[in-house]
Amino acid sequence: MATHLQGTQPVIPPTAHPLAGSLRKVEPKRLSLSLLIALVVGSMIGSGIFSLPQNMAASAGAGAILIGWLITGVGMLSLALVYQTLSNRQPALDNGVFAYARALGGEFLGFNSAWGYWISAWIGNVSYLVILFAALSYFFPLFGEGNNKAAIAGASVVLWSLHWMILRGMRTAARANALTTVAKIVPLLLFIGLVIAAFQRETFTVDFWGSPALGSTLDQVKSTMLVTVWVFIGIEGANVFSARAAERANVGRATVIGFVITLLLLIAVSLLSLGILKQPELAALKNPSMAGVLQAAAGPWGAVLISIGLIISVGGALLAWTLLAAESVFTPAKEKVMPGTLAVENTQGVPANALWITNGCIQLFLLLTLYSSATYLALISLATSMILLPYLFSGVYALKLTLQGQTYAGHRALQLRDMAIASVATLYCLWLLYAAGPKYMLLSALLYAPGSLIYLATIRSRQGQPLSGPETGLLIIIWTAAAFAGWMLWSGTLAL
Repeated sequence: MATHLQGTQPVIPPTAHPLAGSLRKVEPKRLSLSLLIALVVGSMIGSGIFSLPQNMAASAGAGAILIGWLITGVGMLSLALVYQTLSNRQPALDNGVFAYARALGGEFLGFNSAWGYWISAWIGNVSYLVILFAALSYFFPLFGEGNNKAAIAGASVVLWSLHWMILRGMRTAARANALTTVAKIVPLLLFIGLVIAAFQRETFTVDFWGSPALGSTLDQVKSTMLVTVWVFIGIEGANVFSARAAERANVGRATVIGFVITLLLLIAVSLLSLGILKQPELAALKNPSMAGVLQAAAGPWGAVLISIGLIISVGGALLAWTLLAAESVFTPAKEKVMPGTLAVENTQGVPANALWITNGCIQLFLLLTLYSSATYLALISLATSMILLPYLFSGVYALKLTLQGQTYAGHRALQLRDMAIASVATLYCLWLLYAAGPKYMLLSALLYAPGSLIYLATIRSRQGQPLSGPETGLLIIIWTAAAFAGWMLWSGTLAL
């Protein structure tokens, strides 16, 4: 096992907020292991688990779902171990999603990794707000499917309420997230217990490998990939907050512990549901589909329980991901890879400007959902595709370190072990890109392209070095893919 580097991180001198005047900035308290675990679990368990039975069964049978979980479990475990290893062996690198990509291929690659992660985070929050008010429509029908005028107005109130709470301090927000994380796990455990009691083996084994209409087993497995990755996004949460951890070793521990907790809950919810309703019945459920499953297993009150659980869960996930989104651009801005205004903190140590811009984008996208036919599943697929490249960069960087033997002097067995883990993580990320298909990769290019303009303006303002040859090549690839995607959207051959 990798040697854990103990001790606290040095406190970075705060940057005064322009409106702070003569107020002395309060030094933010560090995040403990329990708060880091809560951030990891809280960011992974959001709306996805409550829609998982229908999302998985929509295009796969029980056998393919089992294979999909096996691939995802091994792949995501290897990625969790990669983040743990990198956190311990490269303790000077804060905000791993950005720092590992920059260490791998330079500033422009690091920028794109942080940019993609940031967009993934706030698009994910849009989908959370939509499904939150879809769940509230169970009690208040005026909210409809979660994207009408009443729902958008309510979502806006929730968004800016969270915004003001976070501005009061990162640790305060992290504690609130820990409370909601505990609260959301309770209904999940109750669901699992009740569904185990009602589980029917015969129902689970009907059309085990799926009906012919679902296609080949490989096609079914591929169809589950973006869904399973979506419910695991957040596994890197502790690494994003590495600069704020009380102890660096806790970053890796929180990642692995949070992963194990979440994996067990996800597999249980997904597979046990197939023993209550058959695949076509699950596929036809309205989301949150866990409500329909528990209603079939325990009666109408089950739907009420799951709807309440979803509301609590999504509220917590919104908080966790708002924190992650702001932090993901704050660190690159401090390193002068993103506009300096994003590095401004308020008197409570909160990246205030990054938070304002992030929530402003969420608000704008919420308004756009009034005029868009994009579904919840399409939103999470786009958010997932944006994060695939940042995950890949982390895996490749870990593989590079092991191949070069950096930090492994005299520890050959440990080096080989970490090399194997990094190889699995890299192959898994490449498989995800293949499984996602060209549609969402092209749509991602449309979102990566504007970011490159911001990067070019940033390095020009600080009189930085021009793009290197490989960076220029990456820029050309991004804009070529974006132009192609734009043409396909205009011609109607590509749609969200």
